[in-house]
Amino acid sequence: MLDGMFAFVLLDTRDKSFIAARDAIGICPLYMGWGLDVFNQCSKSVTKRLMADVPFGVLLSGGLDSLLWLLLLLHGTWKKQKLPDSGENKLHTFCIGLKGSPDLKAAREVADYLGTVHHEFNFTVQEGIDALEEVIYHIETYDVTTIRASTPMFLMSRKIKSLGVKMVLSGEGSDEIFGGYLYFHKAPNKKEFHEETCRKIKSLHLYDCLRANKATSAWGVEARVPFLDKSFINVAMDIDPEWKMIRRDLGRIEKWVIRNAFDDEKRPYLPKKEQFSDGVGYSWIDGLKDHASQHVSDSMMMNASFVYPENTPTTKEGYYYRMIFEKFFPKPAARSTVPGGPSVACSTAKAVEWDAAWSKNLDPSGRAALGVHDAAYEDTPGEAPAAIDPVADNGLHQAIGESLVKPVAPATAV
Repeated sequence: MLDGMFAFVLLDTRDKSFIAARDAIGICPLYMGWGLDVFNQCSKSVTKRLMADVPFGVLLSGGLDSLLWLLLLLHGTWKKQKLPDSGENKLHTFCIGLKGSPDLKAAREVADYLGTVHHEFNFTVQEGIDALEEVIYHIETYDVTTIRASTPMFLMSRKIKSLGVKMVLSGEGSDEIFGGYLYFHKAPNKKEFHEETCRKIKSLHLYDCLRANKATSAWGVEARVPFLDKSFINVAMDIDPEWKMIRRDLGRIEKWVIRNAFDDEKRPYLPKKEQFSDGVGYSWIDGLKDHASQHVSDSMMMNASFVYPENTPTTKEGYYYRMIFEKFFPKPAARSTVPGGPSVACSTAKAVEWDAAWSKNLDPSGRAALGVHDAAYEDTPGEAPAAIDPVADNGLHQAIGESLVKPVAPATAV
């Protein structure tokens, strides 16, 4: 019956019994192990997460997820509070990226349009590399995608904390719920599409939730994620997957359902969204690969299966992160908490089967979507056809619930 973000262990000292629990998604990660040392509805989801007596803001990557919540805040809950129009009471937004990165440019445009107090942070590739060991220590993983995305978020959280902000809203979960990753272009049918979204949601606690929670918590900042509200997930996962599928012939791009629900002809169309690790600047990933190549030799890679027989790294970048992880967490139980398996453009291992060519070009970056990344929008119309009345203030529940919800098999996987 608990509804929120939490992870706890409750011990009854009378009989040494205990209860271990976490929220349904795993927004706050919870680990359980055995051994000798055993550790001696949409707008409503935003409103619920605004219950705070500390300064807060919104992580604005310049794309759909964060912009959507800003619209809800500024046109709904925020205005209802009738706060005076002063710098102290305006909504604060935050973004980080390499100088000239896509995220910074898009976020600045959105913030200027909405009139928020915007904070733009720059970092260099070298600053990110210098922080890698600290990042891996705090986020407790050697997963390549997670580390790539966690490092900028870790650096941004430090700057946010220095401004006295203690809570931020973030857009984690949208890509998983609505199939927003670029590889979803290749989903063969709505059944496969839906099953992949279920697999992605079930593993959020190992990837995006882990990143958002630990990269911010390392600096005493709390990240709240409205997309992962239980009621919101129940509504969104009851939508006929056909409406979520990417259909370029019909003008449907990634997350078309939610884009169209909040589109308004009098407002600029919602911008395209890139994955956070790519959007901060492409040279970030290239810099990481180059740095890893300087520390991992070809001979080390040839013997990787002997050194790391479990979840053997397949790239020098992965090997480099694994070395750092093992230094901090040498026990076998620790490395077993990190998922493995083939992936392309953030897919699960199952989705790799959608395209035979993917098995030869496995890379977690969105740029590895094999033609999708560069060509996805070449023939896509500028706007999707209007199938839903614009409802910027009433929320996704009404917009989709009345117009698009068609019962499908219950999403028991989530």
